[in-house]
Amino acid sequence: MSRKARVILVVIVVEAFLGGIWWYLAHFGLANPDRVAPNFQEVVGQTMGTAMGALLGLCVILFLVAARNDRKTAKP
Repeated sequence: MSRKARVILVVIVVEAFLGGIWWYLAHFGLANPDRVAPNFQEVVGQTMGTAMGALLGLCVILFLVAARNDRKTAKP
């Protein structure tokens, strides 16, 4: 498996994990409105959206580095 493929696979797994956390927190806030702050949904949305976006931005750089390393390895 190439490095590019591994980066893509890891990105998908981590993004799915973060999406699951987001889903859990959103449902927790809806199920327990008396235990959370009034702006809980907004804060969770902004925080998780920022985390997922930042991770995707970082992964673009990691993908380009992996592609460069794949090219270096392929040359004799």
